[in-house]
Amino acid sequence: MVEDLVVAAVGVASAGAVYVMAAARVVKQYERGVVLRLGRLMPDVRPPGFTMVIPGVDRLRKVNMQIVTMPVPAQEGITRDNVTVRVDAVVYFKVVNPAEAVIAVEDYRFAVSQMAQTSLRSIIGKSDLDDLLSNREKLNQGLELMLDSPAIGWGVQIDRVEIKDVSLPETMKRSMSRQAEAERERRARVINADAELLASKKLAEAAATMADQPSALQLRLLQTVVAVAAEKNSTLVLPFPVELLRFLERSAQQGLVPPDPPRAEKPAVEKPVRTERAAVEEPPPPEELPPSGEA
Repeated sequence: MVEDLVVAAVGVASAGAVYVMAAARVVKQYERGVVLRLGRLMPDVRPPGFTMVIPGVDRLRKVNMQIVTMPVPAQEGITRDNVTVRVDAVVYFKVVNPAEAVIAVEDYRFAVSQMAQTSLRSIIGKSDLDDLLSNREKLNQGLELMLDSPAIGWGVQIDRVEIKDVSLPETMKRSMSRQAEAERERRARVINADAELLASKKLAEAAATMADQPSALQLRLLQTVVAVAAEKNSTLVLPFPVELLRFLERSAQQGLVPPDPPRAEKPAVEKPVRTERAAVEEPPPPEELPPSGEA
């Protein structure tokens, strides 16, 4: 009799252990458990930790509550300004309602992926090329709104959407590079013209100052000579400005340069004296000899 009780107790314990092992479930911290009892959703969502279900009656579905990073395959489309581009993106989302994620949609990951692809194509068709390249923040917000509206009904919340890359055709890249080069050339010419204008104004002011002070021009010339002489040149070409000649001319007129001393005039008496001397110094003419008959 005792042996029968022991055998029965062991059998019950074994059956209980088997039941516990079949009914025991462990829900991780980042998961939530959704129980379907005979195909019907139970209102209580199982929290993380150890939980029990009825074997053969209950079915536990674990839903990941972490933020999911899902890459969106590159989508090819035509922008509003008729440019063919390929755009890829990435979607960050998480489940906020585990029951809706299990009941409302068959596979919420696949649904979000397809919705992201169609929304990305729609954004490409509504945007210009310049918006895709420079105004991505606005496009990201538009994509997030387009995805968040249907995803709320699936128990999914779109956390963030980012456009990763915009691929352009090679011809368009070359055209954009030429456009950028022309724009830089235009800016360089404008800057150079502004510099020339400013330099001409400064030169005009310097010329006016030198006109008021002619000695400044000579000092500037000397500075130029010193700067040129510092180089190792075998030949030095020294420009002689006309303004310097004018300066000297004005200085002479104003008495800054003393005139040449006047030459002493010779006395008028000196000429006749020279004549008399010449007459005295001249040798006497030879005397005429008488003819031989008269002698």
